[in-house]
Amino acid sequence: MSVTTDHTPQNPAASADPDAPQTPEQKKLQRRALVSSFLGSTVEYYDFLLYGAAAGLVFPILFFPETMDPTLASVLSFVILLAGYISRPIGGILFGHFGDKFGRKNMLFITLMMMGIVSVMIGLMPTYDAIGVSAPITLVTLRVIQGLAVGGEWAGATLMAAEHVKEKNRGFAASIAVTGGPTGSVLATLVLGLFAGLPDDQFLSWGWRIPFLLSAALVVIGLYLRYRVTESPDFVKAQAAGEVKTGVPILRVLTKYPKDTLFGILAGAGPLFMQALLAVWAVPYVAASGAVTRQEALMMLTASSVVHIFAIPFFAALSDRFGRRPVMLAGAVISIALIFPMFMLLNSGSFWLIAAAFMVGNPIIQASMYGPIGAFLAEKFEVEDRYTGVSLTFQMGSVLGAGTAPLMATYLMGMENGLGTTNIAWYFIFLIIVAAAAVFFSKETRKMHHTV
Repeated sequence: MSVTTDHTPQNPAASADPDAPQTPEQKKLQRRALVSSFLGSTVEYYDFLLYGAAAGLVFPILFFPETMDPTLASVLSFVILLAGYISRPIGGILFGHFGDKFGRKNMLFITLMMMGIVSVMIGLMPTYDAIGVSAPITLVTLRVIQGLAVGGEWAGATLMAAEHVKEKNRGFAASIAVTGGPTGSVLATLVLGLFAGLPDDQFLSWGWRIPFLLSAALVVIGLYLRYRVTESPDFVKAQAAGEVKTGVPILRVLTKYPKDTLFGILAGAGPLFMQALLAVWAVPYVAASGAVTRQEALMMLTASSVVHIFAIPFFAALSDRFGRRPVMLAGAVISIALIFPMFMLLNSGSFWLIAAAFMVGNPIIQASMYGPIGAFLAEKFEVEDRYTGVSLTFQMGSVLGAGTAPLMATYLMGMENGLGTTNIAWYFIFLIIVAAAAVFFSKETRKMHHTV
């Protein structure tokens, strides 16, 4: 572990004693930071995950030639999805650089604005029939911009929440921002699912566009909340103490924390794979089987995401009590034990068993290891390098896990051994073993102090 200095999060008006009672004003600032991080992250991930939900249902049909093989069109749509994940580390480094120099608040305002504009543009995009090859090219461009914005969003929102509270609550606070992911997924799949019930011609002509256009209203609310939140107390204190450096944060992260960075990346890849597998690949997969309709599959994902919202802070709170490593390692065991039962349920052909598969996958398998991830990553880096460090580790983990999930699932399903989802299960187990090893060889950081 590279961090050795004594650092405990404090609010601007907090006393030097980390256990001292908080004033009403301090509590108000904390609540505002938590709400702002949660709602801002929700809006951001609504925009980002809306593409994922549409990638298997809409884009292969509308943004590629009708003569193209449907499987190839789906693969290309997933490649564009991956492009957004690949650009996320770049966005993380970019916004992390300025977030570590000038503060978290302004960067979060910019990332949210970018996401809103891109989503509205996707909702207004002409199809392949209207503009030809320019349609998929434009889609790639917008997806990359989305990825840049999300790359700066996750770490900033997580830190704004975690750095406003006391050390003993840091895991839970960080998870409040993390739950913006499943909350955004709920909104994205719920809204898209409502319109997916339209006849195919109406859904494909205009129904799928409405959820993207609705993003504008959500962004206005998110921007208002972010305008009212105060800057991170940890950053303000670091700045006042002269700890904010003028160099290049990414270079410091790579040279000061090489093991922490590598372990952080590997620890996130496994649970993030499961998140994207269910959100992007599983919905069209079960719908194509004929066991459930497209709309029913989206509603199953939505229901599991609702439970997911509460499961993430539950496991994060456990990590505040028992430590990040024990909870995440237990989550790895749970993930390996339940992956084959999850696929058995998914392939059952039964409405209720398929719905149960989503419930096993999101709130249990994914959340058990993912819940503490915000604090686990944030505590690896000192304040002046934290935005960049958390952005880099999480977003690289996203590329390896979530970004490749639909493509890997499609490839593994098509393997000549005929094992189908069994191939996916074994690949997931491999990712979880790697993630567990990364957590095991990381030092416990729950009681380490990280403010200036």
